[in-house]
Amino acid sequence: MSDTARDNPTPAAPEMPPDRPRSPPPPPQPLPLMAPPLPDPARHPPPARAVAAWSFFDWANSAFPTLINTFVFPTYLATAVAASEAEGQAAWGFAMAIAGLVIAIASPVLGAIADNGGPRKPWIAATAVLTVAATMLLWFTRPEPGWLGYGLVVAVIGTVAFEIGTVFYNAMLPDLVPPHRLGRVSGWAWGLGYAGGLACLLVSLFVLIQPDPAPFGLARAAAEHVRATNILAGLWFALFALPLFLVVPDRPASGLSAARAVHQGVAAMLALLPELRHRPAVARFLLSRLFYTDGLNTLFAFGGIYAAGTFGMGTAEVIQLGIALNVTGGLGAAAFGWIDDWIGPKPTILVALCAMMALGGGILLVQDRAAFWLLVLPMGAFMGPAQAASRSLMAHMAPAAQRSEYFGLFALSGRATAFAGPALLGWVTMSTASQRAGMATILLFLGIGTAILLGVKAPPRAAVPEAG
Repeated sequence: MSDTARDNPTPAAPEMPPDRPRSPPPPPQPLPLMAPPLPDPARHPPPARAVAAWSFFDWANSAFPTLINTFVFPTYLATAVAASEAEGQAAWGFAMAIAGLVIAIASPVLGAIADNGGPRKPWIAATAVLTVAATMLLWFTRPEPGWLGYGLVVAVIGTVAFEIGTVFYNAMLPDLVPPHRLGRVSGWAWGLGYAGGLACLLVSLFVLIQPDPAPFGLARAAAEHVRATNILAGLWFALFALPLFLVVPDRPASGLSAARAVHQGVAAMLALLPELRHRPAVARFLLSRLFYTDGLNTLFAFGGIYAAGTFGMGTAEVIQLGIALNVTGGLGAAAFGWIDDWIGPKPTILVALCAMMALGGGILLVQDRAAFWLLVLPMGAFMGPAQAASRSLMAHMAPAAQRSEYFGLFALSGRATAFAGPALLGWVTMSTASQRAGMATILLFLGIGTAILLGVKAPPRAAVPEAG
């Protein structure tokens, strides 16, 4: 031993016994795969104002489907912009088919990304801003055939943004209310949506469209009084959406980078489709919804055209029809919310679909306008429950850790074949030269969806399933 070692002795390291291997270092902890959910709403319910603010978002976003997708803008595009009504109707159907294809591809993937990335409100905000911008840009669609392409492109952009936003909005519901109140709150929100659409239609009709001369210096010759409804719809959405962003709690961030969230989201989406083989009830429900929602969407898109062509209704009366349907639809959605929680969402959907098929069959047979009104108003009362209870059933069936992904599939089931209903209706109408025969195809879609739904084994209403 050296002198230095002797002068500065150091204790020797203890030797490990030969039969005692060293413990390996603990592995590094990976980042969480997805954001943790909010506290269980059954044990720690959010404030009532948060649930009310979430529901009020349906009031806010209802302006877009009511004015832009159903009653005002499509009619304006077909009657004032396109060279002919037939050309305008065909172009509108083609544009909505493109929008449906984009939504079908994007919604499930973006839902998976949202589940991995954490908060949903930033996604809702981004899609809402894009929807509002596209809606207000429709103001520039002048009543000239050269503006047809512009109006269609902007409407497609707005429709895609709107539908994608609903994926994240719907996925928030199970984090806010316990399972036994899902149907009630979903129905109330859907009823608020109908009320918002009603209020927006009333403002459009009595403030912008009917007054002559038009208010605010709008030129009727350039259809500015009609085009101004696009500005109204955009402002309506932007203003009334604020409570959701200010009051409703959101999931915490997962800590993942945007690129990592995208990668894991896409991977989760690819893994989700094979997983449906182990969830046959969910797969069957989504297939059922694909058919009956196609029928409902076709009914919404062509109901006004059928009323105008078969019963001779003018534009003002078609808007009045929309107002009346929003009243009965809102009341039906709100009332059936209680029934949903009482008998379950699946029986609620079945009751609504069977009632619509019975009333719809009568509408196809009657010749008198008064009889048409007598049948169409109660039919509207079942449209909202069929949609609201579908959202409730998806919330019950979706695994808790994959809600956005499953609501992406939910959106996919509502849009994957969005072109099929209008295409079949148009082909039958053209082949038979009969609007009634064309509208009868809607009953076919509703009937197929009902038959498939009968075989769905709905989960107990006591709890939402966790991830399998």
